[in-house]
Amino acid sequence: MKKLVIIPTYNERDNIRGIIEAVMQLQAGFHVLIIDDGSPDGTAAIVQELLPVYNGTLFLEQRSGKLGLGTAYIHGFKWALSRGYDYICEMDADFSHNPADLPRLVAACENGADVAVGSRYVKGGSIENWPLDRHIYSRGGSLYTRMITWIPVKDATAGFVCYKRAVLDDINFDEIRFVGYAFQIEMKFASWKLGYKIVEVPITFVDRKVGVSKMNTGIVKEGVLGVLKIQWNSMFKNYRKKVRSGNAV
Repeated sequence: MKKLVIIPTYNERDNIRGIIEAVMQLQAGFHVLIIDDGSPDGTAAIVQELLPVYNGTLFLEQRSGKLGLGTAYIHGFKWALSRGYDYICEMDADFSHNPADLPRLVAACENGADVAVGSRYVKGGSIENWPLDRHIYSRGGSLYTRMITWIPVKDATAGFVCYKRAVLDDINFDEIRFVGYAFQIEMKFASWKLGYKIVEVPITFVDRKVGVSKMNTGIVKEGVLGVLKIQWNSMFKNYRKKVRSGNAV
């Protein structure tokens, strides 16, 4: 089974070498795709140095400019589907997600889940080193999302996720409209609306120790308004790819 970890980056030069090495040292058969949005700090150059070291298992896609988290992941999803990966994982570059938890997410998908979410808010999950306001935003956002959308996921904003290939192959990415905070919500919502089974796997989320957080008021605002739009729009659209004569279009 082919397994891919997608890691979007923007100005992560202090973390990128370490996170790649940590995934590769698992010796669990993961390939890594870095999608860099033109980082001015030289993140992509570091990845390029590592390509010969991890020949055939490390890949780099460079985009011109900061185009958004959601579009980076969708770029990665399409890349993975075109190359036959069976399990596609999302993960941050800043070690807030522990690479050692990747096999647990894949195992959940191997044992019945279609989508496995690394969750801070199920039994056994936790957060380390977050200020109070981040706790409030995150927990409040997850509760708000469940109330508005009815999605049965306690950590709907989580960015540590494993998808089975079939899920991503079924979703019409043109209908995924959000690129920031709400992107993660909409992807889980789309998976759930299409009937796929989502399982939450407890993880410990650790606030980044190096680099600058990408969280800002604009991202939070998108999340608040985005949840309302996601629920409203779902009444008029279907996230499933259209099929014509047996082929998706």
